[in-house]
Amino acid sequence: MAKARSLLAALLLAAGVLLPSATAQAQDATADAALSDAEQAAVRALVRETLLENPEILIEALQLYEQRQLQAEAERQSEALVAHRAALENSPGVPIIGNPDGDVVIVEFFDYNCPYCRQVAEPLRHAVEADGNLKVVMKEWPILGPESYFAARAALAAHQQDRYEDLHFALMERAGKLTQEQVMAVAEGLGLDMARLQADMRSPEIDAALQRTYDLAEALGINGTPAFVVADEILPGAVTMSRLQQAVTQAREGS
Repeated sequence: MAKARSLLAALLLAAGVLLPSATAQAQDATADAALSDAEQAAVRALVRETLLENPEILIEALQLYEQRQLQAEAERQSEALVAHRAALENSPGVPIIGNPDGDVVIVEFFDYNCPYCRQVAEPLRHAVEADGNLKVVMKEWPILGPESYFAARAALAAHQQDRYEDLHFALMERAGKLTQEQVMAVAEGLGLDMARLQADMRSPEIDAALQRTYDLAEALGINGTPAFVVADEILPGAVTMSRLQQAVTQAREGS
């Protein structure tokens, strides 16, 4: 049984699930021979007994595993941000709000039918108006169905008439799920050239631009809207303006 206990300790150490207090003891434990059937049964019984008596081992192991997964994902995202910096901040034809030559770039991934995107739209506009040195890159990322895709196409088509910002915020002000009819009614109410808008919406360049955004979001591991990128940080969800301002300040201090 002493041999079985030593093997159990080595097994738990290798799996990374030993409690800190048990780690030093386990470092000297080695499995010096293949176990017989009886010894294997003894080890299994001992493992079961140990876990029943010390369930915190499993809790600690799960916490450690989660921490390692989060760290690995953070490292992967950091590398992806470096690799895709140009596509994030300077992709041609992507609408920009604020100062195109701003010293800090905020990139937003959003969907017009996302209620959290609507929630942050107006505060973001006020933040841009208050800070004349922000460049906000608008990544149309319609992930909530065909109506969202239609709205994104209309907004990018409005960009061809230099009316993107007008249509963007007008659509964000709408309550409830946007329909295609509502999108066109809003555009017409703003006085856009509707014939040109509809023609531009059929442009393959718009399809390509949307596909590039889908690919970029996947490469960065972004899985929901809204999501903001500021410098080397990805901020998922409806972040507060104070949190976004903190990221902007940190970006300025680090530049």
